Amino acid sequence: MATEKLMWWRTAFQLKGSVITAIYKRVIGCGFFGVLVSLLYYFEIPVSQPILGTVIPSIVLGLLLVFRTNTAYERFWEGRKSWGSIINTVRNLARQIWVSIEEISSEDKKDKIAALNLLVAFAVATKLHLRSESVNPELEDLMQYSKYIKLKMMNNPPLEVAFWIDDYLQHQYNRNCLNSYQLTSMRELLNLLVDNLGICERILKTPIPLAYAIHLKQLLLIYCLLLPFQIVEELGWWTGVIVALISFTLFGIEAIGLEIENPFGYDANDLPLDTICNTMKRNIDDLMSLSPTTRSHRESQN
Repeated sequence: MATEKLMWWRTAFQLKGSVITAIYKRVIGCGFFGVLVSLLYYFEIPVSQPILGTVIPSIVLGLLLVFRTNTAYERFWEGRKSWGSIINTVRNLARQIWVSIEEISSEDKKDKIAALNLLVAFAVATKLHLRSESVNPELEDLMQYSKYIKLKMMNNPPLEVAFWIDDYLQHQYNRNCLNSYQLTSMRELLNLLVDNLGICERILKTPIPLAYAIHLKQLLLIYCLLLPFQIVEELGWWTGVIVALISFTLFGIEAIGLEIENPFGYDANDLPLDTICNTMKRNIDDLMSLSPTTRSHRESQN
């Protein structure tokens, strides 16, 4: 329990991953404006205007902020589900390739290993594509050098990798190393990989409508600037502090929405795509260390 309490306090005051660094200038600005209004009120200048509280009802602003945050989190969660689907699909397709495709010649096992590495390459290429990064040496170890060079020239590298995997499956079917039912099952999994790529691209290329984002920022600014005039009569010199706290809450909620609406980058609140891809690579390496029972039986017969 003591450790949990300590972790709670550490998390409460943690800067990494928070939005404090993104909003502190606005918060300080609103606080100073509140102090200025307090100073004017002290010199008996008629700045107290409680009626201004009806200009932007807090419930309206609250609903707008909730909608903004929910929309951003929905994008974040949809991205996470898509990557979860990519993980499971890669595992299932790799298992089917490793177990179901027969090895007729001595080169077949090398081809299977190359195909499994291409599955990892699909995930890595998707990660780079979503981050608008070019093909890098991270992919070089997962494929033949000729393929790596060709991939550098592609506009959508994950689709090219999916094409190579599909081409491998078709080749194995033509060699009678898998039947039509197995081919259909594997292609359905490959189609699911491409579908999840499309979902991630949709999230990336469909931002929150600009008009909505602008209007919300304008309402937040107006609300925080009108707030000191509403509360200065009751709070006096505390006006600046209270305005800063309220603006911290409101600007923070809006900043959280901005932080998580594109979950494919490098920020602390983005999806850990590097870790996910490394996990997939370890899973595939573990799978390739196993020997299917049917293959062991054939080898013993030979």
